[in-house]
Amino acid sequence: MEKETNPFLSEKKDEKKVNEDYEKEKTMKVSIKEAATSTVMASFGDTYITPYALSWNTPTKTIFNNFYIGILGSLTGLIGPLAQIKGSRLMEKFPRKKIVIVGTALSAIMWIPILILAFLFQKGMFLEYLPIALIAFYSIYAIFGSIGAPAWFSMLGDIVPNKIRGKYFGKRNRVAGIVGLVATLGAAFLLDLFKTKGIVLLGFALLFFVAFIFRLVSAYLFTKHYDPKLNLDDGYYFSFLDFIKKAPKNNFGRFTIYIALMYFGVQVAGPFFAVYMLKDLNFSYITYTLVNISSTVFALLTMGIWGKFSDKFGNRKILALCGYIIPFLPIFWIFSPSPIYLMLVPQLIGGIGWAGFNLAVSNFIYDSVTPARRAICVAYLNLMVGIGLFLGGIVGGFMAQFITIKFMNHLLFIFLVSGVVRLLASLIFIPMIKEVKEVHEFKHPFVLLKQFEFILGGIFEIVNIFKIKKKKH
Repeated sequence: MEKETNPFLSEKKDEKKVNEDYEKEKTMKVSIKEAATSTVMASFGDTYITPYALSWNTPTKTIFNNFYIGILGSLTGLIGPLAQIKGSRLMEKFPRKKIVIVGTALSAIMWIPILILAFLFQKGMFLEYLPIALIAFYSIYAIFGSIGAPAWFSMLGDIVPNKIRGKYFGKRNRVAGIVGLVATLGAAFLLDLFKTKGIVLLGFALLFFVAFIFRLVSAYLFTKHYDPKLNLDDGYYFSFLDFIKKAPKNNFGRFTIYIALMYFGVQVAGPFFAVYMLKDLNFSYITYTLVNISSTVFALLTMGIWGKFSDKFGNRKILALCGYIIPFLPIFWIFSPSPIYLMLVPQLIGGIGWAGFNLAVSNFIYDSVTPARRAICVAYLNLMVGIGLFLGGIVGGFMAQFITIKFMNHLLFIFLVSGVVRLLASLIFIPMIKEVKEVHEFKHPFVLLKQFEFILGGIFEIVNIFKIKKKKH
């Protein structure tokens, strides 16, 4: 009773709340900067790990075959989530911020042995072991990078207010996307320059060194984050086996199965878009990069729309809309090898679809899970996704390496299979997933289509320009 009437204690409590709000707001700003540095790392590093592996192959000798390519992409997708489960348990003993900082710093260091492999290849040393070494080092990099992911996800969930979650993460993703666009273009020009001089492996080594530097900067920015106190109840933890048993019977479990199956379909084809462009179509690194980043451009143009839509109408509706868009991305690759077509049709679809899908997935987790269980639930979801990625990579790698068909390019056939698997996953599971928060009723789909009108208009203008140029020639 005395505490309630004591003005000094009341004033202190208010001051504490003000300070906490200030720290949260500051962390949200720092997190956007961290997203930018992480994106530079990914743009210089992760984006070029498959082209790096392919650069070891020559017309007379294949060091890194299609099966290895499938393993490279899929094994890290499985090992990373396993590390996340361990990372979620570390939160019982260590502050979330410390887990994130250590994991980020260790993942940065792994770019050094990865780039050293370029010099070993140049010297002709241990050639038969280099693919295994690259897969091993990149997997360790994924482990360190993933171990802090649940702690980061949990920490940001306690910092970003629920009412503006869609808007904030939409902005964060948009800033990261713009930085990634510039960084990826810069990396591509740099790589093409080194290729013309006959020292492309030195170019890859330089890219990975830049990735190392920017990942260290990310680790430093995490030291500036505010880590609200986390209370873990005694009964917060449940095993992965318990999660699997109950998954088909609850909303979050069905959502998890859907996301895992979707990424299984994605990974069947995922590693081979680079192979198709660089080997089958003989694209330069510049053309390859322009096709890749075109989806990022379209994602950036729609990110703000999806963020506002999420806050107002919920995330389940975005999942439904984008879940039926994404399957057509690999299928449309079948119809033309033209870089302009690839940028303006499948990559347009992919950019719009993935921008909304990724935002909806992360926000749906925040809405569905209590703060104490966020880390463990996101770890289990990512493990399910990792299993899907691993199996998808194995299936795709096996098809690419061992299946021979005559009626179409075998990689395009893999793209077709990928699209069908994605579509089946959406058709089966989207009707089974329910919205978990109170949202406005979405009566008129044309309201959303109206938001994309300016993008579609711009596409038609670009097409008309190219038609005019073609007539002139």
